[in-house]
Amino acid sequence: MDILSLKNVSKGYGQGLNRAEVLKNISLDVKDGEFLAILGFSGSGKSTIMNMIAGLEQPDRGSLTFKGAPITGPGPERGLVFQSYSLMPWLTVRGNVMLAVDAVFPKLSKAEKLAKADHYIAMVGLPHAAHRRPAELSGGMRQRVSVARALAMSPELLLLDEPLSALDALTRANLADEILDIWETDKKTVVLITNDVDEALIMADRIVPLNPDGTLGDAFNVTIPRPRDRMKMNHDETFKTLRGAITKYLMDVGIEAKIEETRTLPKVTPIHGLPSAQSKAQEGMIEDRFLDFSQLHKIYATPKGPLTVVEGFDLKVNRGEFISLIGHSGCGKSTVLTMAAGLNDISKGAIKLDGRHVEGADPERAVVFQSPNLFPWLTAKENVAIGVDKVYPRASQAERQEVVEYYLERVGLGDGMDKIASSMSNGMKQRVGIARAFALSPKLLLLDEPFGMLDSLTRWELQEVLMEVWSRTKVTAICVTHDVDEAILLADRVVMMTNGPQATIGRIVDVDLPRPRTRKALLEHPDYYRYRAQVLSFLEEYEHGRDPAKAADADAETKVNPSLEDAA
Repeated sequence: MDILSLKNVSKGYGQGLNRAEVLKNISLDVKDGEFLAILGFSGSGKSTIMNMIAGLEQPDRGSLTFKGAPITGPGPERGLVFQSYSLMPWLTVRGNVMLAVDAVFPKLSKAEKLAKADHYIAMVGLPHAAHRRPAELSGGMRQRVSVARALAMSPELLLLDEPLSALDALTRANLADEILDIWETDKKTVVLITNDVDEALIMADRIVPLNPDGTLGDAFNVTIPRPRDRMKMNHDETFKTLRGAITKYLMDVGIEAKIEETRTLPKVTPIHGLPSAQSKAQEGMIEDRFLDFSQLHKIYATPKGPLTVVEGFDLKVNRGEFISLIGHSGCGKSTVLTMAAGLNDISKGAIKLDGRHVEGADPERAVVFQSPNLFPWLTAKENVAIGVDKVYPRASQAERQEVVEYYLERVGLGDGMDKIASSMSNGMKQRVGIARAFALSPKLLLLDEPFGMLDSLTRWELQEVLMEVWSRTKVTAICVTHDVDEAILLADRVVMMTNGPQATIGRIVDVDLPRPRTRKALLEHPDYYRYRAQVLSFLEEYEHGRDPAKAADADAETKVNPSLEDAA
């Protein structure tokens, strides 16, 4: 039986020439007890659909019904969890959940209300934090409070509007598992908005893509048996087939080539001596051990004594190699990167680039951060030109302009060069950041989670852009990431770091996959999921701050001295 029905729903914003049609003739039926995922790009209208189901907005045309009755406004039978937490900062966890209980169950006694609030706080694993205020909670904990508050309304339909997108990968996976446990227990109907294909595959019975033009694509039925284990799914043929089909569909409808072929790069030489990106000869640079991390340590002074964050990091990188650096949050990935950039002092050991010690920041080492740090009052062209003017002092103004425009075209901003940074989307800003880095013709390109702030599908697009530009320059590169697929897609080698403190290299995987690479081609390659399994298994070993080496030492010590087990 259908609990929710949308018939020919259309919605737009603005008037006259400024009007934008966001949704066009959407028809969708959701069965009672179903877990449905709506999957699409940012700006495709996913949240507009959710707001209309919640009764916060009305369609311009068409109808929405819940259990046969028209949806005319909000109601407790439809509980909504937003991407942002929307908690009252002056109330405790219990106080925030009690707001919902008081509103929906005004006739219950105070004791009954408290019991109901505590029941749902326990369901999301937060009884220990019931008296804390939002400012004292992590992002993941705040989102758990939002879920508990929605559940406390006892809704028949739970609406989840990208509830996990602002969380780190591990917290995201844990909260997804908790939502699934709640769904299995209460058998509520759930509609999830997401831009993450894997998240949709793990959670949903059915996945409906929302096209960039505001229409719905054909649904994908997810027949993978429950419960769905992330590691086991990596070996499941149904998962691989569905994942490939959905990815291909989304890339076909949403990611088109935006790179123009109107300009060639002038043969000008930057101040640090690296010939232009299109020169065949790069004289004077060594090939092997072009970048050499030698027993690298980073130690911080703390009130409790020295804290070793990174210990004995030892890695040799050949010229033109692309390295992905992956590990759990706090493992020191970014610390290694900032030391290579010359932005963070080296406590012990050394880093050599092209045979010379790294000392201080230099444009020969270009960095792309998670946030591109553009000057908001300057255009894309002006932001890139700042570095180019300093790095190419012997080039003419016209040649420098050619360098700027060449790379902006390569990242798909041929028509947006004169756009002011403050008016750009996050994806556009990151394109400018990538263009700016490549335009410096660096000896070393350092990328610190460059797509971490972007939705999954925009991230795919910019990964393709990055690979296309890199394939022309073959600049030596290191990319810090927490995304397993991104790490494999980009790299010649994936370097995995153990948990901190005293983080070091735990394992290295050589990625022998053909280049140039595309996401669609890799998903079809017979070795792709083998590499993915190797990285996933390493990360699983180190989940929740575990250190397998220390655990093994403890086990060995217990076998030698059984009394230790009794003491524990």
